[in-house]
Amino acid sequence: MLKKKIPLMFILLLLFVLTACNASDEGEKDNGSNQNPVPEEKDNEDGKDEEIVETDPYQFPLTGIGMQDESTQRAVAAMISNQPPARPQTGLSKADVVYEILAEGSITRFLAIYQSDLPENIGPIRSARDYFIDISQGYDSVYIAHGYSPEAKKMLNSGKYDHLNGIRYDGSLFKRASFRNAPHNSYITFQNIEKGANDEGFSLSGAPKPMAFLSEDDVANLTGENGAELTIKYSSNNNQLNAEYKFNAQTGKYERYSGGVKTAELDSNIPVLIDNIIVVETTHRIIDSKGRRDIDLSSGGKALLFQKGKVKEVEWKNESGRLVPYEGGQPAKLVPGKTWFNVVPDMNIVSYQ
Repeated sequence: MLKKKIPLMFILLLLFVLTACNASDEGEKDNGSNQNPVPEEKDNEDGKDEEIVETDPYQFPLTGIGMQDESTQRAVAAMISNQPPARPQTGLSKADVVYEILAEGSITRFLAIYQSDLPENIGPIRSARDYFIDISQGYDSVYIAHGYSPEAKKMLNSGKYDHLNGIRYDGSLFKRASFRNAPHNSYITFQNIEKGANDEGFSLSGAPKPMAFLSEDDVANLTGENGAELTIKYSSNNNQLNAEYKFNAQTGKYERYSGGVKTAELDSNIPVLIDNIIVVETTHRIIDSKGRRDIDLSSGGKALLFQKGKVKEVEWKNESGRLVPYEGGQPAKLVPGKTWFNVVPDMNIVSYQ
């Protein structure tokens, strides 16, 4: 019996079809079993991988530091002593904004404004002055003091200002520290500020109007003269009463000194670190036998702005109680962080290098 021969072409065609089917089956299995496919990398138009930069949706109004949730905390402004027996102070490092202004003689006093970071304890608390009250209201602050000058007493008794005073609450909301002598031993906790506000019936909510801040690129491109060190001689014969600032290139911030001693927290020794220093020149006038002053904080004038080790000559204006630096007719923006103002009667007591 003769066997039929299968043509060679038919065999080759059959092998090709079987191979193609097998490859198709394997492809379907791979597509179904691959649970973690590697995504295709896409380049942007410039041929570079696109970088996603996450930014915080909100900023603290007085520091410009980013945060996830909008801040509704009302500002609190506290009078803090700066006489040598009151040092080191408590709570200064947490203040968003600080104003250092002459009180009597060559002695300055601090108005520390808190909003983004609330200290557990603040002090030593000292007496009120009218010009400090005016500044505190520029930030819609609850004003904290222990005592008052005659002018400040009239203002606070008018009922126009939300405030807590140690004259009324000495020994209750305000506590006397045993390790210091009066009048440099009055302290108040933030818990007692909240209690006092509740008792007095005023709110601690309502964030202040935000200040204007530079972007990261603007900070990196800051220009100006060398301003890495600054000295303000409030006193010609007592260095303990003068203020010095030194720029630390490692931290990118200024450190403050009094009489060569770094300004730092009493309990933790955490230093005061500052991002913007604004020196304001304005008229000071003695008004009584105790050396109290009337200080012009409304007319505007010369100012110096220190940022990142550099300094610029600017001007200042009073805007609803706040002292605002101006450059080229526009408000000068600040480096995000802490800001200190030094108000002086004459720029001749200011030197920098």
